[in-house]
This record gives sequence, C-alpha cells and structure tokens, in this order.
Amino acid sequence: MSRYRPPRSAGTPLITPEGEARLRAELHELWHVRRPQVTQAVSEAAALGDRSENAEYIYGKKMLREIDSRVRFLTKRLENLKVVCERPSDPNKVYFGAWVTLEDEEGEETRYRIVGPDELDLKHNHISIDSPLARALVGKVLDAEVRVATPNGEKCWYVVAIDYP
Repeated sequence: MSRYRPPRSAGTPLITPEGEARLRAELHELWHVRRPQVTQAVSEAAALGDRSENAEYIYGKKMLREIDSRVRFLTKRLENLKVVCERPSDPNKVYFGAWVTLEDEEGEETRYRIVGPDELDLKHNHISIDSPLARALVGKVLDAEVRVATPNGEKCWYVVAIDYP
C-alpha cells in the first residue's frame, strides 16, 4: 500500500493585512530566532561524539527539518497571496474582510469575520472565505436570509449587521 497523499489545495489566495503581518512575523521568528538556536544546539550535540545514539542530535535534526519545511511553505505562500486592504465599493454587501453579525432562528447573535484560509481562527470568530457559511454570505445584504447545509441539517441565519474595519 502506498503512503502517497495528493497535495492539499492551498485555498483562496486572499489575506487581510493583519494576517499577512502575522505570517511574516512567524517567518521572521522561525528563520532568524528559532533556526539559529536549533542549529547551535545540533552543533553542540554533534560535538559530543557518536551521533547514532545521540537523542539531542537526532531530535535537533528533526526540528531543523520541520522548521525548514514551514519556512519553505510560508515563503511560497506569501509570494502567492493577494493582500486585500481596500474597502469594497458597496459596503452594504458582504465581501472578504467583513465583520458579519448573524442571528439564528432562536434569536442568538454571532459575529464572524470573513478572512483567508491562512487566518482561520474560530476563537476570534474568523471564518475562511472557503467555508460553506462564508460562501453563502458573500454578496448578501442586510436582513438577507442565509441557509447552509450542516452535519445536523440545514441551518438558517439572518444578516443583522455588516462592518468593515
């Protein structure tokens, strides 16, 4: 049996200025802070002698591979991303970067921001533009009804507010 997995799609190449700044900060941290520290630790472990049974050396090499892999990914991803910093021509419709307040059928309100797939963070109510809810919201206006198929059945929300930062 093969272990081959086809590459994942990178998703929509859009990002907010805040998201781009976070990715660039992560890249800087990995390349200029973490990698030199791990490289130093690996060289110190290598100086101790036999590398075949040296756990610090083996673990350090593994960490270097992981850091290098993430740096390659971030470098390629940042080259292909388009930063969306201007407000849309019609601020009364939902587009990328909008904060959207939704009300469900029970009257509970939830506020989401539509961001790029690299910025997805449900703790801060950031949903990806590629998610079913965001795809259903794009182009909607105030008081529009949005229906989305969920694993628990179809859910319905109403757009209560739209703001752009």
